[in-house]
Amino acid sequence: MNNIIKPLLVYSDGAGQVFNHDSLLAIGVSGEQLVDIPPEAWIPLPEGSQLMELTGRLPIGKNPDAEEVITLDSDENETLVAVAAFVAPAYTICYHVAYERLNEAPILPLYAYSAVGWYEGNFYVPAIRIDDSIRQDPSQFNQDRIDQAADQILQKYPQNRLVNHLVNNCAMTYSCPAALNYLLNRWEMPLPTSRVCNSNCLGCISLQEDTGVCSAQFRIEFTPTAEEIIEIAIDHLETAPEPVVSFGQGCEGEPLMNAQLLIDTVKGIRQKTSRGTINLNTNASRPEIVTKLKDAGLDSMRVSLNSTRKIYYDRYFRPKGYTYKDVLKSIYAMKSRYGFVSLNLFVFPGFIDQPEEIESLEKLIQDYQIDMIQWRNLNIDPEWYWETMNPMDREGIGIEKMITRVRTKFPRLRHGYFNPCLNQ
Repeated sequence: MNNIIKPLLVYSDGAGQVFNHDSLLAIGVSGEQLVDIPPEAWIPLPEGSQLMELTGRLPIGKNPDAEEVITLDSDENETLVAVAAFVAPAYTICYHVAYERLNEAPILPLYAYSAVGWYEGNFYVPAIRIDDSIRQDPSQFNQDRIDQAADQILQKYPQNRLVNHLVNNCAMTYSCPAALNYLLNRWEMPLPTSRVCNSNCLGCISLQEDTGVCSAQFRIEFTPTAEEIIEIAIDHLETAPEPVVSFGQGCEGEPLMNAQLLIDTVKGIRQKTSRGTINLNTNASRPEIVTKLKDAGLDSMRVSLNSTRKIYYDRYFRPKGYTYKDVLKSIYAMKSRYGFVSLNLFVFPGFIDQPEEIESLEKLIQDYQIDMIQWRNLNIDPEWYWETMNPMDREGIGIEKMITRVRTKFPRLRHGYFNPCLNQ
């Protein structure tokens, strides 16, 4: 018989050392509710995940004997800080970490803050492996090979500014897995192009102004030419296994703002090769451009959504010059031309799994025949997001239960974390 997994609370001394409590159990948060995490939801902390101290936040655990929730407080002899896990790619988290926020605590950096506990010599998190692809598993990256490949690519394309950006900024500075895979000539390759955006997303990882939050990475500072993009994209598509080239990356704004550049680039690529998948990661704000891109040879489009309800979409994306209806028109434009459409669904436990949210998502899937959902964790301070959304519903059904429900209702729908290669 399998053991019933009930991990102990973990916390930090504020100086990087993590401890487990001797009796209090780890609990989680769904929306704004403190909840017991089902034993079956816990999995060993995936390789490549990180533990993080939550500045200005006290750890919360549960006394299993008294069924009492307890906050651990610091004193003059001991500093206690809550600890969360930032879970590796390909995994979807099911519960946020529980903590008590102190007055004057800063907004947390742009990560997803999973609950974490300690059980029989290992850290555990409540998460699901949603994608079997190994493309961003830590075991796939060898630093010696990366260094060698970086030198070779820079020598091969000495005048290409986009190559320099992908190598020196994305790969070697930020260790972006997509950029590293480009260096290693495999799978999905990023093609950032845009310095500007027509959304003002609450949790934008490349531009934060007057929020007290640091951008996770800097936005690209130039606009590459079609020639710069085409020469490296063709090389990747013709030589890499399961090749995908993607506009719309974390180090840029909205690629649809460079409409003609993208159209010329897609046409130029498809004039030279039919291999692989040309993908667009986008806010889908400009349906007329999506139509032209699909006609030029775009294969797939991934649309970012924190909600399929306009009121909450607007509160997060804060669109400038477009509306949620334009997003739906873009999806229709792609699907009506037999394109592949994924939803980059921002998973926030307790919000995205609310009944009305699920019903709205299911209607979108049904009405537009969506091909795939990428269940990606929303990187944001949980309280900041919750206060901004201020949802009418206050309780979700659970992330795992939601995914199971959607799988059952739409058996042909694909589920994952990464953009798929649709044709070799």
